[in-house]
Amino acid sequence: MITVSVDLGERSYPIHIGADLIGRTELFAPHIAGSAVTIVTNTTVEPLYGEKLRAALAPLGKQVSTVVLPDGEAHKNWETLNGVFDALLAAHADRKTTLIALGGGVIGDMTGFAAACYMRGVPFIQVPTTLLSQVDSSVGGKTGINHPLGKNMIGAFYQPLAVVADTAVLRTLPERELAAGIAEVIKTAAIADAPFFDWIEANIGALNGCDGEALAHAIKRCCEIKASVVSADEREGGLRAILNFGHTFGHAIEAGLGYGEWLHGEAVGCGMTMAADLSVRLGHLDDASRKRLVSIVAAARLPIRAPALGETRYIDLMKSDKKAEAGTVKFVLLKRIGEPLMDSAPEDALRATLSASV
Repeated sequence: MITVSVDLGERSYPIHIGADLIGRTELFAPHIAGSAVTIVTNTTVEPLYGEKLRAALAPLGKQVSTVVLPDGEAHKNWETLNGVFDALLAAHADRKTTLIALGGGVIGDMTGFAAACYMRGVPFIQVPTTLLSQVDSSVGGKTGINHPLGKNMIGAFYQPLAVVADTAVLRTLPERELAAGIAEVIKTAAIADAPFFDWIEANIGALNGCDGEALAHAIKRCCEIKASVVSADEREGGLRAILNFGHTFGHAIEAGLGYGEWLHGEAVGCGMTMAADLSVRLGHLDDASRKRLVSIVAAARLPIRAPALGETRYIDLMKSDKKAEAGTVKFVLLKRIGEPLMDSAPEDALRATLSASV
């Protein structure tokens, strides 16, 4: 097992990475102070890992309940979130009840938001079960739900007490879900670590093949980078915005198609190629680096052509992005592999990128 620390003073927490961690009671015990635990999971993950987690919690002598939500991005909304609150209230959950998010990014985001809101804040633990959530969404305290007009527009910054990333669960991931996680691995390298990007190019076959050693290295490096960024800028006042490379275009794809049509990582993968194209058009990035990025996204079995939503529709959706200021869209772009920058774009350059990307 490898442990990476997110350093946030008294709110610091560990990220445990390794195989078969869900069954290890000692990883959960230090973080459960109250008498009750509520596991929040979904219809896909519950039959696979629900009982294993409950067995790990049993020696602690806590009252354990489970809330099983429908699976998918389409359910990341108020109605589903209210289902969590309904269950907590029905169980008379108090301020010491610990929530455990057992699932991918949707479950992690919604459980974290529920924990932030219920009784104005209860403790929670992340147990991410997808590659995307292990390398990105479970770390850093971003929680929330989607709105029909924008992704993740309603939420809170709320840190977990711990993250338990069990790499053994990745063996049950469908190919699309694995590829979606690799998109966030590529993103992290592209904005922060050129040698790591080189490593991904050399090991993309092993990552696509769900090789345990390659995945463990990728998860560790991504968590180290994200922990460093979050520790420096917890609430996205500046530096942390670089983690949104590919997301402004990607969120527009998700909202424009309808949540769940493309997986989040698929949209981010395509969004990175669009951001790289815009970087070249604005004179920040050389075309050879753009081609490297497009090639590795394609090699990860991710889409590199955007859906035809229409240029005006894309622009309208991007103006609803959280990074937009006074109607001006801010993009995370690249100067070179491993070095990002934030910039706005003239509409003619943006339209040219949109036209070339479809």
